[in-house]
Amino acid sequence: MNKRIINSKRFISWPTIINGLTISRIFLGLPIIISLKNGNNEIFIFLILIGGLTDFLDGYLARKYDHKSAFGAKLDPLADKILLIGPMIWLAHESLVPLWSIWLIISRELLITSWRSDKSSGGPASIQGKYKTIFQFSSIILLLWPKSWGTVNSIYIINKIGYISFWIAFFLTLSSALKYIFNQKETHQN
Repeated sequence: MNKRIINSKRFISWPTIINGLTISRIFLGLPIIISLKNGNNEIFIFLILIGGLTDFLDGYLARKYDHKSAFGAKLDPLADKILLIGPMIWLAHESLVPLWSIWLIISRELLITSWRSDKSSGGPASIQGKYKTIFQFSSIILLLWPKSWGTVNSIYIINKIGYISFWIAFFLTLSSALKYIFNQKETHQN
């Protein structure tokens, strides 16, 4: 009996919880796409907010309990991409933003994520990269805000704030990519 208690304590450990939060974002990707395809933006908002909360929590808990791992550092940015790429493509599909901007964002995300994954620690995200992710989450939520959650005027204002947030995220996406590329170039020259 004591052996079972010991084994269950090992199973429910901080690294397990932290990695579980990260993995949950990967599983949220498909229901998010399905809710958008079915025009159920209310469920989409709920799911994307859960994804954003798990993104915050896994990082917070990893820092608070000092349980940073190479697995988590590599999986976390991948989970973010899986969660956000579908809704970004949906923004272009709905003609809310230009398709070329989504292509550039996705290309940057894949490029930087692959470079970061080559590092044994996964490579920590820069503060600019964290702001970029916040603005990406915000712009997606505000641009896809449910029409039933406000008046025509309030939805218009919410969508405009989302549009501005999108372009801020776009700028941060490209500038952080350039910064990362130049840092890589300097690292390889030394």
